[in-house]
Amino acid sequence: MNTIRSICVYCGSSPGRDEVYIKAGHLLGRSIAKAGLRLIYGGGTKGVMGAVADGSRRAGGKVTGIIPRFLMNKEATESALGRLDELVITDNMHQRKHAMFEKSDAFVALPGGIGTVEEIVEVMTWAQLGHHRKPIAFANVNGFWDPMLSLIDHMRTEGFVHTSHLVQPLVIDEPEAVVAAILVAAGADATPTEGVQSLIDKM
Repeated sequence: MNTIRSICVYCGSSPGRDEVYIKAGHLLGRSIAKAGLRLIYGGGTKGVMGAVADGSRRAGGKVTGIIPRFLMNKEATESALGRLDELVITDNMHQRKHAMFEKSDAFVALPGGIGTVEEIVEVMTWAQLGHHRKPIAFANVNGFWDPMLSLIDHMRTEGFVHTSHLVQPLVIDEPEAVVAAILVAAGADATPTEGVQSLIDKM
């Protein structure tokens, strides 16, 4: 059984065109807090990012923001960052992603842009390579991730996902149901979250 103490949320620093995205951020953040888990996220205080952090904080949750120095005044405000329980400032995006991975026991993708896609694809790639077995979930708000999921299925069908059994992300339509689904998945997987050492050694 894999113990879940923290959940990393990847999402947009913009609000999107439908208010349902901001609402989803609030709901997911709140449910993470209510489950007694720590939120790990990209440190932004605007858009969906800000909504997740706000939802978690308002529900009494602990929040760790990880943000590169050059994005502090673009994706956040210093006063808002000061309200986080923990703030990690990195020198670049690579350090940010590595710190988010190391501090997190599971990963969720809420609606977002190219950066969000890049982040969730990277942790899926590491899972495919056997680097970890941490749960990965798509919060498929209003079918937002349907095109992405179709592409993954297409790649698998065409023979380009060779270890597909290692890449089986959860797909949950309702933000409130994401945390429960992750906890169930973690409880059912006896493989250590650190991954399979024989595969890691080949990386």
